Amino acid sequence: MKNNTKEKKPIPFSPTVTSFFEIVAGLTIFSLGFFKEVFSPPYEFAEIKKHIDELGIKTLPIVTVTGFIIGLVLAMQSQPVMSRFGAESFLPSMVALSVVRELGPVLTALIFAGRVSSGIGAELSSMRVTEQIDAMEVSAVHPYRYLVVTRILACTLILPILTLYVNFLAIIGGFIAISLSQGITFHQYIDAVFRSLQFSDLIPGLAKTFVFGFIVGAVGAYKGYNATNGTVGVGRASTSAVVMASLLILITDMVLVKITVIIWSQ
Repeated sequence: MKNNTKEKKPIPFSPTVTSFFEIVAGLTIFSLGFFKEVFSPPYEFAEIKKHIDELGIKTLPIVTVTGFIIGLVLAMQSQPVMSRFGAESFLPSMVALSVVRELGPVLTALIFAGRVSSGIGAELSSMRVTEQIDAMEVSAVHPYRYLVVTRILACTLILPILTLYVNFLAIIGGFIAISLSQGITFHQYIDAVFRSLQFSDLIPGLAKTFVFGFIVGAVGAYKGYNATNGTVGVGRASTSAVVMASLLILITDMVLVKITVIIWSQ
């Protein structure tokens, strides 16, 4: 008697899932090289300073607008809800805590990723497809240390500064929205902000921006440094760098928030 039941075959991983894990593994190995090379001389201080100036100053206009609008919109949207529960006096504290703890660091990192990660990916991929990186290797110049380490370090150092700047502008934007609706003075607003903020509120939000900056620099450099397929690869490296950096920032933020909650609850 024949057995009509067919043998079940294991379901293979889709190419998308496989390529995702390959990218994660490649990015991890690529990033570990940074910690090996960053402490090895010679130190490219001039190159690091140049990238800090380029990445920081050219990002200022967009983060300035973003920071101001964050506080303005947050206060405008929250004011009717707070007044419904008779808690309008807590509006300055709510704006300050929301911005400093979460909105400021995450939104600044996402804006920074869109502006910087794509630029790094496009620049390094252009150098790769035009064989400039190969020429550096032939000339006894360490391309990873000169091109990658300097950019990752610059991103890691500049993003916390930009985040502090965005937090300040968001708090000012919140004051403008609240003063127009409630007539609060600047002294009253600042007093309420500083009474609600504590050192433990500022440190976690600022500390994770170092991680976000590292992610932005590492992803952009990884995508550009390993670009292929000629000029088509330049566009792919730039686009995929933004998508992957933004995704990793959100995932990392979720993990860091959970860790912070566990630490501060003990």
